[in-house]
Amino acid sequence: MNNIKNTLSRTCRLVKDKPAVLIFIMIFMAAVVWLQRVEKVELYNRTGQTFEKGIVTEILQDNVQEDGQRIGEQTVNVRMTTGERKGQVIQMTSSAGYLFGTACTPGLHIVVVQSISGDSTLSAVYSRDRGNVLFLFAALYIVVLCLVGGKQGIRASAGLIFTFVTIIYIYIPLVYLGWSPIGVAILVCALTTLVTFYIIGGICKKTVVATCGTVLGVVIAALTAQIFSAASGITGWNVSNIESLLSIWETSEVQVGGLLFAGILISSLGAVMDVAMSISSSMMELAVQKPEISREELFKAGMRIGRDMMGTDSNTLILAFAGSEIAVLVLNYAYDLPLLQMINSNNIGIAIMQGLSGSFGIVLCVPVTVFLASVIYTERQISPMKTI
Repeated sequence: MNNIKNTLSRTCRLVKDKPAVLIFIMIFMAAVVWLQRVEKVELYNRTGQTFEKGIVTEILQDNVQEDGQRIGEQTVNVRMTTGERKGQVIQMTSSAGYLFGTACTPGLHIVVVQSISGDSTLSAVYSRDRGNVLFLFAALYIVVLCLVGGKQGIRASAGLIFTFVTIIYIYIPLVYLGWSPIGVAILVCALTTLVTFYIIGGICKKTVVATCGTVLGVVIAALTAQIFSAASGITGWNVSNIESLLSIWETSEVQVGGLLFAGILISSLGAVMDVAMSISSSMMELAVQKPEISREELFKAGMRIGRDMMGTDSNTLILAFAGSEIAVLVLNYAYDLPLLQMINSNNIGIAIMQGLSGSFGIVLCVPVTVFLASVIYTERQISPMKTI
């Protein structure tokens, strides 16, 4: 607790001592507030429809079969805890589907989709109420990160929150307004990288090197994806949910074709940041401990460090995207589809493109970051630890 208070106190002093930081925060918050006023085109008429919370009080008719499977619908009584019918007990149904509805039991907290017209109320169980669990696990992760990481964990939590806010409240609204998804993704990656590294280590040579290496690595991933797309014919229009995206494209200015490549940039950002900062920090330590080291020696040492990191980090994104498509792979295996058919399907091709493009960014980030570090850290005028 004392560490948290001390860190927050130092952060407040930092903001006061650095007018540029305060100005940045004010501009960022103003942008967030302004972008929340974006008017969206209504794609579905939800007049009178709301999502409310309730608690199951009684199972009137269950749908459990003798073999334990659920078929059809349950009929349940639900006490509403939010909305116009708060406090009332309403009878409704819960389907046995995997996407909507849930297996209700007395005392279960649920989400209800409800339509009210005068005295008439139409309600159905939408899903189990998972909101509290999601927030609890997110808060638990932040607590564990702070306890294990100490001061750096607290700073990392601040960077994580900033990244989340930037993507949700800056990136998505700008894309909806018609900005280039790839261009905004690069901007967001650069901004979140700079802010995260600044929070962790301040503005110093190490931060500059890591930020430049990260941004260049992400740009390399984007260029690789574009080359892959041109050579293979896979574009942002080949995604599985293109029909839903087309309805957005027809009613707004969203550049649907660029969303796939923008996603590659954002998904590869974390891994590239890790590589760039690890190399930058390691090489800075070498330069500090051995000030007489030459630029060539530092470069060779950095490449040795980077090559060791490639051994594990090169698999990071490939495994991540392979994991996201594991259900499709199992389905293809079960249907015994020919290899030629599988590797030429859009879903598999997109997963391969995402994994390889991001991995190109990680691998080529190494020599870029090593080169920048070897040049900057061997400048004797300013110590690598000195704040710029």
